[in-house]
Order: sequence, then structure tokens, then C-alpha cells
Amino acid sequence: MNRDLTSKTRTERDSLGDVEVPADALYGAQTQRAIDNFPVSGLVMPRAFIRALGLIKQACAAVNVRQGQLDDTIGAAVQQAAARVASGEYDSQFPIDVFQTGSGTSTNMNANEVIAALARRDAGVAVHPNDHVNMSQSSNDVIPSCIHVSAALLVYEELLPALRHLHQVLEDKGQQLAATVKTGRTHLMDAMPVTMGQELGGWASQVALAIARLEQSSVRLTALAIGGTAVGTGINAQPQFGEGVAASLAQLTGIQFVVKDNYFEALSCQDTAVETSGQLKTLATALLKISNDLRWMNSGPLTGLAEIELPALQPGSSIMPGKVNPVIPEAVAMACAQVTGNDVTITLAGQSGNFQLNVMLPVIGYNLLQSIQIMASSARLLADKAIAGFTVNVERLAAALDRNPILVTALNREVGYEKGAAIAKQAYAQKRPVLEVALELTDLDEDTLKRLLDPRLLTGCN
Repeated sequence: MNRDLTSKTRTERDSLGDVEVPADALYGAQTQRAIDNFPVSGLVMPRAFIRALGLIKQACAAVNVRQGQLDDTIGAAVQQAAARVASGEYDSQFPIDVFQTGSGTSTNMNANEVIAALARRDAGVAVHPNDHVNMSQSSNDVIPSCIHVSAALLVYEELLPALRHLHQVLEDKGQQLAATVKTGRTHLMDAMPVTMGQELGGWASQVALAIARLEQSSVRLTALAIGGTAVGTGINAQPQFGEGVAASLAQLTGIQFVVKDNYFEALSCQDTAVETSGQLKTLATALLKISNDLRWMNSGPLTGLAEIELPALQPGSSIMPGKVNPVIPEAVAMACAQVTGNDVTITLAGQSGNFQLNVMLPVIGYNLLQSIQIMASSARLLADKAIAGFTVNVERLAAALDRNPILVTALNREVGYEKGAAIAKQAYAQKRPVLEVALELTDLDEDTLKRLLDPRLLTGCN
């Protein structure tokens, strides 16, 4: 990052020497070095990550005070400052690029410096970023814990509620359309009839299974690396420090965090993040399928399927007046593509655990949190701006059913496959209802044919 040399700065010192830092910045030398060293993308760690980092620092200070390691006054000042960081008041003080040191040390030190500066300013006590704010911690256990805490908070507070909402909207719409019969399609070709309730029920089941998978994976997100410190041995931390921090985080968030059974696994790999990303990719696959079905059903209005009409949200063309596009399913489809790409990044990054530490932690955290957030937003968009408000073109459905030659499948047991194929072929060629052609080519009477070819009965509904 290029700095305006005419702006006011102050001189900070670290173990490498003097550094010029903006005069009004709460951060110090190590943050500024990271700003200068990593001018890669302009992307910074997201709000959810900074929130989790503040909560972890707050919890660590509380436990250090209880264990007699940190002065009460300093500890209280650190907790108060960390809580303010968690609340989002100082997100602008976290300018370090996502693409930084692989352990996330730069972001951890950024938090230490900001919290120390706030504590000094607000409480008037001498607070050191490393000795006090980072007491009993290492970037190597803080940042993996931060990934888990931030992801768990987003899953429980945003994603799962959004998915439950989508599921309910699908269930409600399916019940409204339980008696609406339409042509089924396989290979995008006409197939036997289904009800729209059955079709939406399939979507609802996909979402329900995604919820169940995420609930199962999220249990492992609540297990934290904190207390393992540098390599998993817990050096410089008191016994039970990690357990105390997890308990404190549980009080702060309402989520029952615990420490990992094995610190060496917790620091050296990111398998739980990879697992969670895989569940998000599965969810994205489901939402993309639903979005594409909606697009096909909405296609037309004259030359497409035109089975439904999605809510008209905006003009669809800069050159074709009156055109309206399925913008919500398209937006959701793009979000799903992004999540699928994020999963590839997280998978590759998860493989970069070398001996006692994974060295792609920031990019894992960034992509995982983005995936959770855009899936939560996409679920609500799909529910509220597409599914809840679409209307059904009942006349179009009925006309297509009447002409569907595949209905002849229902006659297989009565007339055989070959005769059925002949009926279907003639009905399609002459653009006539199957019932009319079957009356000519079989010995079945009209009442029998009407019963056998009743589209609603063919869906399995009474």
C-alpha cells in the first residue's frame, strides 16, 4: 500500500527497527509492515473473522485474570477493548490483505496492537500487545480457533435460519400447489406427469438434507485449537487455559465451544473447514439445481415452457422493451458457482498443513466465511423473491398434459409396449390427444381410457 508521504505519521519501533505509521492509526509497527509487505488484492479479513478475533482475545484475557497470570486492571482493560473490536467499531483498523503470512500472524498481531492501544487510551494503563493481549496464545492456535468460531457463529446465526426459512417457504408453496398437475421431464424431454407439490417437495427435501449435513459438520466447528499455542504442546499457557477460553466463549456467544481432543491435529490441519466447505458446496449444488429448474419453468413467455411466472423485479434488457429476466435464480446460480470455486481453494489450502501448522489459514477463513454468508443470503433471496411469489400458468400446464404422448405409458399393461409406441408416435405426429388416438387403435372404451390416462392419478395422488 502506497502512503501519502505528506500525511502525518508517527514512528513505531519493533524488533526490526523503526516504522512510520499513520498518526491516527491504532495499530503499530507489525501491522504497518504487513500492510507494506502484502499489497496483493485489497481484500481484507471479513467482519465475521474480526468479530471472532475480538471475542477470542476477550475470552483469553478473562481466563488469564482468573488464573492469576494477568493483572486485574490490565485484564479488564483488555477485555473491554477486545469487546469493542468484536462489536465492529474498529474494523477500519484491520487493513491487512488476506494474502499474507500463512499462519495469519499479521492479523493476530494487528488485533494485539489495536486492542493494546485501545486499552491504553481508554483505561490509562500500560498494555503490551504481546505480553498482555497475546498472553498464553500463539497465532498458531488463535487463527485456527478464529476460523472455527467465526464459521460456527455464521452457520448458527445466519445460514441455518436462512435455510430453515427456505425450507418452510418450499413446504408452504408445495402444499398450495399439491393438486396442480404438470408434465414431468427427464433429459429435458416430456415424461410422466407429476404435481408441482411433488416437484417442490423434492426441492424441500434437498434443503432439509443440507440443513442436516451442516448441523452435523458444525458440531466439529465448535471444537477449538486454543490452548495448543505454538506447536500443540501448550507452551506458555497454564493447564486448562484452553478449556477456560472455550467456556468463556460459550458464555459470550451462546454456542457450546470446547477444545479439540488433540491439539496437534487442531494446529496442523484444517480438515473441519474442508468438511464444512464440502457441505456448503453440496448446498450450492442443490440451490443451483433449484435455480435452474425455476429458470426453465419460467422460460418464455411464448416460446419457452412458461409453466410459471416469477415476480417481475426489474427490466430485463437495455435494448428489448418489456423483457423481464429471472434475475434472482441467476444471481443465486452465480453465488453457487462462487461457493464451488471457494471449495476448490479451501481444499487446496487444507492440503498445506506442513508438520505442525497449516500455512494457508487466512485464505481458508476468507473463503469459508464468504461461502457461508452468500449461501445464507441466497437462500433468503430464493425463498422471498422467487419461490414465495411465483404464479402458475394453469392453462399452459393443462394444454401440455393433454398433448403429452408419454401418457401412453399408462397403457403398457393393457396394450403392450409396441402398441403404446405406435399410439404415442401417431399422437405426436398428428398433434392430437393420446386418448383420441388410443380410441382408434385399441379396443379400450372411452371411460377406461379416461381412467387410465387421468394425469392426476398417474402422479400417485388420490
